[in-house]
Amino acid sequence: MKHSSRQDFLKRKLKKDGRRLRGFSFIEVMVVIIILGLLSSIVGVYLFDSAEKAKADATKTQIRGLETALDLYRLHNSRYPSSEQGLKALLERPEVGLIPKNWNGPYLRGNNLPEDGWDSPFRYISKNGNEYEIISLGADGIDGGVDLDADISSSDL
Repeated sequence: MKHSSRQDFLKRKLKKDGRRLRGFSFIEVMVVIIILGLLSSIVGVYLFDSAEKAKADATKTQIRGLETALDLYRLHNSRYPSSEQGLKALLERPEVGLIPKNWNGPYLRGNNLPEDGWDSPFRYISKNGNEYEIISLGADGIDGGVDLDADISSSDL
């Protein structure tokens, strides 16, 4: 008895003034889904752009840190590491080229060289031990490029 009286109550509730209460139509649901899809794609593109710009900023920060370590290396050894010795000379005493007598490293924390924002190694070019250039090849990992694919160089910072 309770069960039928409950059903009667629900039927009365659903039929008010001779009209049935109904849910959303298929078209209404599809319109909402399309609107949500458009909004999420706009937000997604914005967030993706921000993430890529953050990688470029992180790369510039890594280059500045390497520059500081290279300056300390030069202070102790009167020259920057050669291209052959590379940035690895900041972690361990070089065994090729002109061996520094006053190496007092490691000049970087950790056991590995830092990588750019796209997890690629930096290029290091030494010019006669007096100048150097540190280069990241950007998002595409190849020479040249524009926007986020552009190379990032210590000479440009």
